[in-house]
Amino acid sequence: MERGAAPSSSAFFIELALIAAVIFYLSASVDATTDPNDAQGLQVLYTSLNSPPQLTGWKSTGGDPCGESWKGIACQGSSVVSIQIPGLGLSGTMGYLLNNLASLKTLDMSDNNIHDSIPYQLPPNLTSLNLAANNLSGNIPYSMSLMGSLNYVNISRNVLSQAVGDMFVNHSALATLDLSYNNFTGDLPPSFASLMNLSTLRVQSNQLTGSLNVLVGLPLTNLNVANNHFSGWIPQDLISIPNFVYDGNAFANGPAPPPPPYTSPPPGRSRNNSRQAPPAGHTPESNVPSKSVSRSKNGSKVGPIIGIVLGSSFAVLLFLVALVFCLRRGNKKEIAARPSTGSLPISGHKVNMEIQEERSKPTVTVSDLKPPPAESVTVERLQGKNGSLKRVKSPITATSYTVAALQTATNSFSQENLVGEGSLGRVYRADLPNGKIMAIKKVDNAALSLQEEDNFLEAVSNMSRLRHPNIVALAGYCAEHGQRLLVHDYIGNGSLHDMLHFADERSKMLTWNARVRVALGTARALEYLHEVCLPSVVHRNLKSANILLDEELNPHLSDCGLATLGPNTERQVSSTQMIGSFGYSAPEFALSGIYTVKSDVYSFGVVMLELLTGRKPLDSSRMRSEQSLVRWATPQLHDIDALAKMVDPTLNGMYPAKSLSRFADIIALCVQPEPEFRPPMSEVVQALVRLMQRASIVKRRSSEESGFMFKGAADHEASDML
Repeated sequence: MERGAAPSSSAFFIELALIAAVIFYLSASVDATTDPNDAQGLQVLYTSLNSPPQLTGWKSTGGDPCGESWKGIACQGSSVVSIQIPGLGLSGTMGYLLNNLASLKTLDMSDNNIHDSIPYQLPPNLTSLNLAANNLSGNIPYSMSLMGSLNYVNISRNVLSQAVGDMFVNHSALATLDLSYNNFTGDLPPSFASLMNLSTLRVQSNQLTGSLNVLVGLPLTNLNVANNHFSGWIPQDLISIPNFVYDGNAFANGPAPPPPPYTSPPPGRSRNNSRQAPPAGHTPESNVPSKSVSRSKNGSKVGPIIGIVLGSSFAVLLFLVALVFCLRRGNKKEIAARPSTGSLPISGHKVNMEIQEERSKPTVTVSDLKPPPAESVTVERLQGKNGSLKRVKSPITATSYTVAALQTATNSFSQENLVGEGSLGRVYRADLPNGKIMAIKKVDNAALSLQEEDNFLEAVSNMSRLRHPNIVALAGYCAEHGQRLLVHDYIGNGSLHDMLHFADERSKMLTWNARVRVALGTARALEYLHEVCLPSVVHRNLKSANILLDEELNPHLSDCGLATLGPNTERQVSSTQMIGSFGYSAPEFALSGIYTVKSDVYSFGVVMLELLTGRKPLDSSRMRSEQSLVRWATPQLHDIDALAKMVDPTLNGMYPAKSLSRFADIIALCVQPEPEFRPPMSEVVQALVRLMQRASIVKRRSSEESGFMFKGAADHEASDML
């Protein structure tokens, strides 16, 4: 028996050793192999930074960032957790796939020469973001409102502009925020009041206005607001901040008024009880109760007994706290383990067109935008299902008009005041008593089912909250005597459709630069609807007839939010609407009736084709092969010679050749047959911004060199530089 046992025992140990070796090999392989999403995000970043040699080890395709120790990259297992590449003289942009880096905690690209805007989608779980001392323009992306783990943000010393978005409600962990030396305008956002762990705030050397009242109650120890346009009195609460710099503003002198009302911080988060760590070497004796000190002097025999009792109680308490923590952590893991959208497939020539679907949506809702209401009305309605009743309250932030008032303003909706007709009804010009000119959309009740008629006021409530410079604002409404009317701002230069397709002098106003600006403004409007509003607003009827132009040819997208008032189902579309919209419809809508934000992207690509060619999406007057604009134009978008022949002849050849090519590249992305390959509108906006920036750089260089621009040959020379 003993002789037979030895081989069995040695075989067991050999098997055990082999299993251990296999496990070690597999774990080593896992440690050395970077998560494919992380690797792809870094590859796109490297390409966007113009593949700089300073980033040793980095590759635009392939490679193993964690296993090969790419410069500035730190990993945990197979996940990239840190990118630190400051002060390397990097140029280019930050790319479009940083949101792939789901485990990234630290991103430091400061002190470089990175330009363009901050990408809309940043790594979602960052705790530290440093983009200081670059050449970044635009504004802070709204997607930052989702990044609730941020502790440190420094985007100082760039050329960022516009108002600081109201996006800080979820940033209770933020301790340092540096926005200094930019061109930010407007007041400090109200959500700053939610930053209950903020110890350092630097906003000096901007164009900020208003008061500092929103900062009252925050645990600040460093505050710099110098060289802005702040006014009013400095709240007394801020005077006591240890490091407070406020010179270079227009603060009022004299006795300050009583402090403004504000929501007091939750218990344990006041200035005297903030969560800041004490300085090194400092013992926070002030936090130790004096009674506990006196008890330690008692040296009585009951001391050990009390200590045992207290110790036991403390142990039990710790056990309960640990149990609760484990349960909560388990719940979080269960939520985190839910499947997410996978990466997009890659096929052939579409590799460089691959853009991932948005992993997350910003938390800024339409209702968070808080437009100044002309009149606030709360509409209550009852909706029932299986006999149950539910009361829904929908505040309407728009003026309520009477039918009589609108009849007077439109001369009883006379033919002379008719300015257009859409899928839901006719549009009339209205001259209001206050001197304002408005546009009245008279909704045809025949286009509404009973259910949709009940939902009219809810749709009005949602539309009245849409606030964007490139969206036609809803100013008022009327819902009485069976009438349904919408009151909009009047845009006096007509629609893009009319300006492009009616041969008159106005069409000459649409120069190449004007067309690019129209595309960019419309793209920004769609970006707002798709990626800022929550839930996303799908336009569903995007076409050149719904893009209105003001006197400066700035675009204003109309009919936003009207999709909910359309027919009950996707198939119940009037023949008039189909004729006007069919050429803009994405393939998936024609096949299945499904319409998403990606369908809007397709329609936007068709509008860009109109801007490029001056042709209608469907034109039965042309030969059969050229009647469908998308079908005719798409195969030629990457052919330089064919592209030049496609350009709208009214431009008379006055366009930059390279700018034209880049414009065509964006179109090709948007009108792809597969929805998953079309980019989100934020990426389209960034591409158009880059196109305009390159054009402005070349124009500036040309004017600096020659002092003026020639027409004809000189224009073509400048064009070739783009």
